[in-house]
Amino acid sequence: MIDGRVAFNGGVNLADEYINTYEKYGHWKDTAVMLQGEAVLRFTRMFLHMWSLDEKEMDFDRFLNVPITPQAENGFVLPYGDCPLDRDKVGEQVYIDMLNRAQKYVHIMTSYLILDGEMENALKYAAERGVDVKIMLPGIPDKYIPFALALTHYRSLMESGVEIYEYTPGFVHAKVFVCDGREAVVGTINLDYRSLYHHFECATYMWGTDCIPQIEEDFELTQEKCRKVTVDMIRTEPFKRRVLGFVAKTVAPLL
Repeated sequence: MIDGRVAFNGGVNLADEYINTYEKYGHWKDTAVMLQGEAVLRFTRMFLHMWSLDEKEMDFDRFLNVPITPQAENGFVLPYGDCPLDRDKVGEQVYIDMLNRAQKYVHIMTSYLILDGEMENALKYAAERGVDVKIMLPGIPDKYIPFALALTHYRSLMESGVEIYEYTPGFVHAKVFVCDGREAVVGTINLDYRSLYHHFECATYMWGTDCIPQIEEDFELTQEKCRKVTVDMIRTEPFKRRVLGFVAKTVAPLL
């Protein structure tokens, strides 16, 4: 957040590989959104709560020293956070809700694919009722065990009609859901237990905003650089990846 005027949300951390100054895991694919207006206040509140400050006693004008001007763009924007210290699984519920309401497509970018039963069933059910569900994952992993675990979900998802793609130039660090050209989420929340249960996370939900077609366009352009996973490809995956994935599944909730 900058001066109460602008906020950025996405996967990009402060390290050189995130901007491809050097290639650590091949080409690094990432995403982020820039926000202005009242959404910046929402992110400022989340930031202050991370410092255990009492919102009721906090003078937010200290941090928002410029008037908030409503933005003229279409649609609306809702930043949200997810905390592992409460019982609300906000990050997972937003994703499941989008999958359950989708009519045409849900396109997903995520670094990791380590699913619980609820999320896996939501992905499969959406595909089984005719929704075009595509998941884009890294082709070059940053951590081999999560990479192997992702493979254990491939066959089950594909049997239900989910299409899986691996980004061959390198590592996908983006966390994106885009649905039916009408709504999208960009933020920090991957499809794994750490993001959905164990971490402090944040994301931006958008409905009807002008940038949603650009998010879908970015997905389609990136998909052109991916390989589509097939059953034959799963059979030819290295023995180490296949075996390690099923062994690691016993401790998947910790990963």
